[in-house]
Amino acid sequence: MDLHILWFILIAVLFAGFFMLEGFDYGVGILLPFLGKTDEERRVVINSIGPFWDANEVWLIVAGGAMFAAFPHWYATLFSGFYIALFLILVALILRGVAFEFRSKHETNRWRRFWDAMIFVGSIVPSFLWGVAIAHFIAGAPINEKMQYTGTIWDQLSPFALLTGCAFVIMFALHGAIFLSLKTEAPIMERARRAARRLWLPAVVLAAVFVVGSYLSSNAFQRLDAIRVGVLVISALAILSTGLLLLTKREGWAFTMSCVTILLTAVVIASGMFPNVMISTLNPAWNLTIYNASSSSYTLQIISWVSLSALPFVLLYQAWNYWVFRKRVGGHSLHY
Repeated sequence: MDLHILWFILIAVLFAGFFMLEGFDYGVGILLPFLGKTDEERRVVINSIGPFWDANEVWLIVAGGAMFAAFPHWYATLFSGFYIALFLILVALILRGVAFEFRSKHETNRWRRFWDAMIFVGSIVPSFLWGVAIAHFIAGAPINEKMQYTGTIWDQLSPFALLTGCAFVIMFALHGAIFLSLKTEAPIMERARRAARRLWLPAVVLAAVFVVGSYLSSNAFQRLDAIRVGVLVISALAILSTGLLLLTKREGWAFTMSCVTILLTAVVIASGMFPNVMISTLNPAWNLTIYNASSSSYTLQIISWVSLSALPFVLLYQAWNYWVFRKRVGGHSLHY
């Protein structure tokens, strides 16, 4: 396989895995103030993602590193053009990580409520801004012939971008609610079930609007072949079946279907963009592709050997982590 294509697929897989795994713990953080009525219940909600959240964020770090190594021009254009949005994501993630560590250092309600608020902010802000970023991957951005972003911060806040940001927030909240219904005990489990049922319909509506908006906003998504349409149909069936599974209290299958929805959505977006990595709204000839934005062939060969050698061990370790901490979390498991 062409190494340019291989690395495009690998980065797409890393981002898909990040959104699937980090999506549910973003959702848990978003729901924390609403499902945790007491300090003990909020601690239980936090403990449900305690062993996972930092490992889930590794997928983002690896995706960014892979982008930097394999497609440095893509990395440079993205991080310079969307600097403010990515800086806000970084600040939110720092606050979130600090909040997990600092929350239990003091027993005062004011202290703990402040850090609970930081967990909420550190979860909803990245969820929304990642949606904004994905919207610009789909619709394109003003990029000139020098691979430089020429727009402003206001260009990044288009109606489609704001809509996509809201869709990401609701989808992650649904994903997190289903996860909590699997990982916690009553009464949080019952509240999570109710929250998931209430979030399902808004998620379906926003997902449908997102698909239509993607089709109207980008020429790349108007060239759908049979395979892409099939993947899109399966993704739609997955999110629709999630509601039915929630009604029948089959949260395990519902969580599987929400994972499938996120993964297949990422597949459709990546395949729709290929071979572009960033689309220029100024001139299609100025699009960044897997060829004009890549490193040298020798660099791609070296990082391919290193990455593919280490990747199986990382996946095995994370799978083992989920297996070890597979049991439900309740008040009896609290440790301050």
